[in-house]
Amino acid sequence: MKSLLKPLIFALSLLSLSVLACEMPEMSEYDIVSCFVDDLAKVAKNNKWGIAHKNGVQIIPTQYDDILDFKEGLAGVSQNGKWGYIDKTGKVIIPIQYDFAFSFLEDLAGVNQNDKWGFVDKTGKIIIPFYYDDIRAFSEGLAGVKQNGKWEYIDKTGEVVIPSQYDDIRNFSEGLAGVEQGGKWGFIDKTGKVAISFQYDYAQSFSDGLAGVVQNDKIGFIDKTGRIIIPIQYDYAEKFLDGLAKVKQNGKYGFIDKTGKVIIPIQYNHAWDFTMGKAIVELNGETFYINKTGKRID
Repeated sequence: MKSLLKPLIFALSLLSLSVLACEMPEMSEYDIVSCFVDDLAKVAKNNKWGIAHKNGVQIIPTQYDDILDFKEGLAGVSQNGKWGYIDKTGKVIIPIQYDFAFSFLEDLAGVNQNDKWGFVDKTGKIIIPFYYDDIRAFSEGLAGVKQNGKWEYIDKTGEVVIPSQYDDIRNFSEGLAGVEQGGKWGFIDKTGKVAISFQYDYAQSFSDGLAGVVQNDKIGFIDKTGRIIIPIQYDYAEKFLDGLAKVKQNGKYGFIDKTGKVIIPIQYNHAWDFTMGKAIVELNGETFYINKTGKRID
């Protein structure tokens, strides 16, 4: 599995390229400017973060040590080693008091206090107490939580739905969740019933009806019945987004469709994800855009 992570490390070295694939404001007064999300961009000056509008107006002063993206109307912010939440006007909605905080998903956010995790709602009310050693975000009504080295799933009241028994887990996606047990990965449904047997060395979440699975350091894709749709032959692959998945083979990157057909030749030294219908690729030391047919965009 370690070999599959190498492209991710290389990708981080190309992080500056990712800004080319999104709309960014021109604001020279800041040291760092992020991509627009709903007309807002995170900005930094002198190692402090704030929020600016697309029109250039600063909405939230550069006063925070870190800011998460706005999710469901709120963003996590860090100040003096503690985390809380603000709204899009900059008003502090949930006091800056937690040791760490995740973004809101499905109206709840995971927060950490004294090395234990729980969940709060958008008013700051503690909905699920600080019981857990680790957590995943809520997805399709369930969240993975870890206690005593094992993972289980709870609902939004904190009730255990699928008992503690797994070594690692994924969030539920399209009705199924990847789970690890005894060193192998399979998939369960929301009742905890095994839908796809424990036979893989690693598993991604389902996206567009397919999930990446790993055997013997190679990755392919299965459907929700467990049938192999795309042979387990690639060195690396990302999940399907809008009908395409990025794959790596023999040191080169390209894109395949959901039938396994190569849509964009596996010839690039690196390829970035598609954003707004275009992707950055690198070929023979040259970096440029392509569209979803593989045509170069100049």
